[in-house]
Amino acid sequence: MTSAIADADPAHDRKRLIKAIVIGGTITSLALGTRATFGLFLEPVVETVGTGKGPFSLAIAVQAIVWGATQPIAGALADRYGTGRVLAAGGFAFTGAMLLLSTASTDGMVLLSAGFLAGVAVAAASFAVVLSAVGRMAPPARRSLALGVVSAAGSIGQFALIPITQGIIDARDWQTAAVVLGIGCITIAFLAPALRGRAVDQQSAAETASGRPLQQDLRRAAASRSYWLLNIGFLVCGFHVTFIGTHLPAYVGDINLPKSAATTALSLIGLFNVFGSLLAGWLGDRFSKAYLLAGLYGLRAITITSFVLAPSTTVNTVIFGAAIGTLWLSTVPLTSGVVNQMFGTTNAGALFGIVFFSHQIGAFIGAWSGGYFSDTTGSYRPVWWAAVALGVMATIANLLIDDGPAPEAPERIATRVAPAAGAAAVLVVVGVSGALTTAAAADSNQTALPAYVCAIGGHVPDN
Repeated sequence: MTSAIADADPAHDRKRLIKAIVIGGTITSLALGTRATFGLFLEPVVETVGTGKGPFSLAIAVQAIVWGATQPIAGALADRYGTGRVLAAGGFAFTGAMLLLSTASTDGMVLLSAGFLAGVAVAAASFAVVLSAVGRMAPPARRSLALGVVSAAGSIGQFALIPITQGIIDARDWQTAAVVLGIGCITIAFLAPALRGRAVDQQSAAETASGRPLQQDLRRAAASRSYWLLNIGFLVCGFHVTFIGTHLPAYVGDINLPKSAATTALSLIGLFNVFGSLLAGWLGDRFSKAYLLAGLYGLRAITITSFVLAPSTTVNTVIFGAAIGTLWLSTVPLTSGVVNQMFGTTNAGALFGIVFFSHQIGAFIGAWSGGYFSDTTGSYRPVWWAAVALGVMATIANLLIDDGPAPEAPERIATRVAPAAGAAAVLVVVGVSGALTTAAAADSNQTALPAYVCAIGGHVPDN
């Protein structure tokens, strides 16, 4: 009924879309802005709990994998039962996670609050659920731009909340900052009803008529080489943004720069991502989204290489924040747009949720490996070089994608195709990361030690 009215009244359709973009962007801004502050908690939480960076990094890694594992479920629930209900549940869960974190005094409590509960919360309240709803409401010719606007709005939260959170930590303590963020997340639940409605209510009549059962689209996805290549590329995106967002403050401290350099860089990531996401959305309506993604990952590799090789100064760190921010979440509207082009919008929440799970596998590796190598080798540099190599791999993967409609699945598709493809992606990333970190650690001054020993236990003085 709703879709028929919208199709009959273009003015109503535009108002509904604008409302969805504004409210969806605000929700995404609150959820992702809060999530982006977690790197600021690393050092003060470590001081309180009294352990190394590893346990906190593990909590963020667990958060990433829980977020990814529950994202397809949240997307499917939103498609079937309503976007607003899922977003509201996510808002309340996020509030609970931050309030629980504020009471943490042990590794287990940090893992429960910042890890498991925050992972479920951000899955239900972040951009994947919102983008699926907005993508259904937007006409195909303007869909990429609409997704770009929502993604850009999400970065405004990062730009605003990071300096506010750091200010509260400096003026009071990290526990107070966690409470303030938790109270702010309640707003998500009050805004969520504006995006109420199931997939069939939000999409156009033409797309409703051509919609497929979820099981059928899952079979098409499992048989599509391009869909799995998209998963590999987005896995690399997760590695990049989670490693940088979690460990940049600690890395800046390791190279003897002031804390303000990291805070400014992280804020600029949020600010410049606004421009990057808008530009990506605009370009996505005019050029191949897969080729644009390839270009973005290639530019990330170049940007990270330049940062690692450049002199360690506050100015260079701030420039890095602006540059990587332009490339930060500009992958999201393009990746979501490719999913919509390949499979339509009926099951977009679930299918993008699966791609996002790959993103979170990369996020797990990025968060955990940063803490592990910092604690065991004294250096983040091996992980920076792994990020460069993975950027090159993602560039190649996206160049091979056909972003047109996915073909029908063969009648006798092997049931092991999807697990095998997912496992292959994970093995590629783990293998490349392991090889690079071993080589980088072995390239330290401890040339008398075997490479393997250098990688897992040696000291690398150059961060």
